[in-house]
Amino acid sequence: MKNILASLLLAAISMAAVVPEAMAPGKGVGVASAPLKIDVFSDFQCPSCKASYEETLRPLKNEYVAKGKVYLVHHDFPLQQHAYARQAAAYANAAARVNKYEEVSRELFRQQGVWSANGQIDSILAGVLKPDELKKVRSLLTDPKILADIEQDIALGKKRNVSQTPTMIVSYKGREYPVVGNVPDYGILRKFLDDLLSK
Repeated sequence: MKNILASLLLAAISMAAVVPEAMAPGKGVGVASAPLKIDVFSDFQCPSCKASYEETLRPLKNEYVAKGKVYLVHHDFPLQQHAYARQAAAYANAAARVNKYEEVSRELFRQQGVWSANGQIDSILAGVLKPDELKKVRSLLTDPKILADIEQDIALGKKRNVSQTPTMIVSYKGREYPVVGNVPDYGILRKFLDDLLSK
């Protein structure tokens, strides 16, 4: 009996060692125990991701996340062809450490046409971050933990066969339903979510 308990304890310790740390504030929105979970793999420099954020994710947050029906999780998946996407992801992840992830994400998408032309992300964030917050964000840009979080998102995306952005993966009762590429029509997505919730 002692050997079995010792084995279980060792297994629990080793499992705890591989469980990822808590998600940065703002990357997971809503109630984690919501019946539906939507993982979004996105690139801040991707025009389709901008459209998805503005036309699909914003109403989704109001109608489903705020009502406890959906837990929405953002994952960074910067594409190689976008020269400043990884840098933008670093800014957003650093901003999460000062509880400004959503504000910075919104501004990155809103001003995508400006910073994606020259990589000057810092200047566009001055409008949404206080000087002390921006200073903290700048200091975190090269933090190995921030960079590791982005790499972890990319690895998760590859494991889940993500090859383009945006990609949404809807999870419900142990099943996954990928929604890949372009901007999912919100009306169609809403009908799909309602159908799942009615089962």
